[in-house]
Amino acid sequence: MTTTENISSTPGALRGFVASPDLERNLQKVLVDLIALHLDGKQAHWNAVGTNFRDLHLQLDEIVDLAREHADTIAERMRALHLVPDGRPTTVAADASLPLLLPGEQSTTAVVNAVTELLTRAAGTARDVHDAVDAEDPTTADLLHGVIADLEKQAWMLSAENRRV
Repeated sequence: MTTTENISSTPGALRGFVASPDLERNLQKVLVDLIALHLDGKQAHWNAVGTNFRDLHLQLDEIVDLAREHADTIAERMRALHLVPDGRPTTVAADASLPLLLPGEQSTTAVVNAVTELLTRAAGTARDVHDAVDAEDPTTADLLHGVIADLEKQAWMLSAENRRV
């Protein structure tokens, strides 16, 4: 570029790495599962009843915050790669791979089991796409490492609530 060239006249030259459609699909899968986890975590938070309610109520808020933060990180990474994340409710409802929570009040034991499954499945989605993401963009794969580690840690910690030794 010459010193007299106007940068705004060369927008394509400033794009950098542009993700493939496969990378876009893989990140979108992770995104919708994280958004679904966030929403389901809040649903469970509002409707859990029973033994150890207060601790579970607070722990669910931690999970919700974590899922929301990771969803934001993935969506912003998609934008950095010139992709358009789709987190609309209809898209999340149609595309998330997580099982549905039962409606209404649920025992704390049932909530622990259900949310542990949601965490495990959301981490599984990130694991399922990891190698393909890593082959195209190791930087983005590093973000998935954090998603997987955090979700699996939360699944372990939450599942311990129902364990009996």
